[in-house]
Amino acid sequence: MGTEYNADQIQILEGLEAVRKRPGMYIGSTSAKGLHHLVYEIVDNSVDEALAGYCTEIVVKINGDDSITVSDNGRGIPVGIQHKAGLPAVEVVFTVLHAGGKFGGGGYKVSGGLHGVGASVVNALSEWLEVLIYMDGKVYRQRFEKGKTVSKLEVVGECPPDRHGTTVTFLPDRDIFETTVYEFDTLKIRLRETAFLTKSLKITLIDDREEKQEKTFHYEGGIKEFVTYLNRGKAALYPEIIYCEGVKDGVYVEVAMQHNDSYTENIYSFVNNINTPEGGTHLTGYKNAMTKTVNDYARKNKMLKDSEQNLSGEDIRESITAIISVKLEEPQFEGQTKQKLGNSEARNAVESVVTEQMTYFLEQNPAVAKNICEKSIQSQRAREAARKARDLSRRKGALEGFGLPGKLADCSDKNPENCEIYIVEGDSAGGSAKTARSRVTQAILPLRGKILNVEKAREERIYGNAEIKAMITAFGTGILDDFDITKLRYHKIIIMTDADVDGSHISTLLLTFLYRFMPELIKQGYVYLAQPPLYKVEKNKKVWYAYSDDELNRILSDIGRDQNNKIQRYKGLGEMDAEQLWETTMDPERRILLRVTMNEEMASEIDVTFTTLMGDQVEPRREFIELNAKYVRNLDI
Repeated sequence: MGTEYNADQIQILEGLEAVRKRPGMYIGSTSAKGLHHLVYEIVDNSVDEALAGYCTEIVVKINGDDSITVSDNGRGIPVGIQHKAGLPAVEVVFTVLHAGGKFGGGGYKVSGGLHGVGASVVNALSEWLEVLIYMDGKVYRQRFEKGKTVSKLEVVGECPPDRHGTTVTFLPDRDIFETTVYEFDTLKIRLRETAFLTKSLKITLIDDREEKQEKTFHYEGGIKEFVTYLNRGKAALYPEIIYCEGVKDGVYVEVAMQHNDSYTENIYSFVNNINTPEGGTHLTGYKNAMTKTVNDYARKNKMLKDSEQNLSGEDIRESITAIISVKLEEPQFEGQTKQKLGNSEARNAVESVVTEQMTYFLEQNPAVAKNICEKSIQSQRAREAARKARDLSRRKGALEGFGLPGKLADCSDKNPENCEIYIVEGDSAGGSAKTARSRVTQAILPLRGKILNVEKAREERIYGNAEIKAMITAFGTGILDDFDITKLRYHKIIIMTDADVDGSHISTLLLTFLYRFMPELIKQGYVYLAQPPLYKVEKNKKVWYAYSDDELNRILSDIGRDQNNKIQRYKGLGEMDAEQLWETTMDPERRILLRVTMNEEMASEIDVTFTTLMGDQVEPRREFIELNAKYVRNLDI
């Protein structure tokens, strides 16, 4: 008996050893993304309790030492002996891979944790983890270190009989993670999304480190409030949020949507509260239902003539913000990254629920229905105009690689991996950059003034804008449906603007264009921001450059602060001669580049940011700037 017990023990430790050896397989990476993933795994377990109807509140706390505490008021992890393992169930949950109430034991109907490996993986990758369970008037505690049990489950106190729940505290292992410092904002975005997707669940995030901050998310309206939040920088086309909810074939479907005055569709899909950036069957079901119901309504009410063609799904979805959330027992995920839902019953369920309820909504709300149909017909005409503009541009060769823009100073190397293009504002800076550059690998494209704000413009206007056309032609990839990453002519696209308010605005306009029309360039890491210096310091014929106020102070304290120091504050790139521009901003050996990245898990938040900054609504923009002013350095007002 004893031997078997030991053998079992060895097997358990081997399981968690594998996690420590190859953490990336279990949490994606050991970067900041993986670090934050640990929190989501524990939170997801608490959310499962909420989905099952037992938990109403979750508190996530970043402690002073960057350990994390997650508390919930669910039923508490069971403390009884799990007979197969001969150990308390709580110990099994934290030490055995693929243990938990999610594998057909009837513990949970639906569950967010994808692999049921959450708690044990977090335990394996933590220096220590401690769990407290409040149940039946008693407080139980157990402690682990690097995945191994260091104290048996014990009763450490009493609690009121009506108190129940689980509190998990863990410290990520510094030997495994590249960083163990948590970002409040990263957790905030994910927890806000989780609260939107689980109506009535209250989630509080507390930062107990130096900056002390706290946020509570609690949305009785659930995903309807999520749509309102995502649309806050835009003007809604009608006041109602269309909401469909129902269950079919064991799939619970919830959809909320509303059109706005923009020209982009923003649809986010979720399965058991987990974001599916690549969509899948649930998204297909939604699209089918929308295309069918709006076309049927438009025909029936003579808004589309018999001779006119059907509205395309794209026409109907232009400017829509929608959340599709399904919950089902055994989600099947496809694709390399497991971000796409494959269950066919999800497509049928979403299609059926949305078709039925959307048809009813349109009949009951003729004014809104008319609004949606007219918007879709307008979109159809604009799409046709854009197609003509695109064809015209194509015929002229204006968007192909031959016919490069006249003002582009191209590089001589033809291997895109070695090549980079600097997008520079203004002709004077463009002139310096052309002189300064390394002609073999560095191309320069000067732009005049501020480019078109694409957040407020339809596709056909894009083709008429000289500055944007020059960029599209230079990059070689085409845009939107024509986009082809294999035709990219430069593997570094570097935005180089002045370090002032105008420069920041131009950078944001350029990033908005890339995000809306060529998002793959950002996703695949080809877009960078150059960092020109803010100061030049001279002393006794020696020169230093400072890229921030902190660096300036460091240089001054190193060389001694006295009247021999000459400090020049650069207002713009035009103030540097070619040699200085090369030394500070363009020389690959010495320059600082910031890579622009896009975390797909935060797609909804990225969207809100661009809309807030570039949309028509002044109030959300003012709030955003006031809120983020503390992060803005060297702002020239």
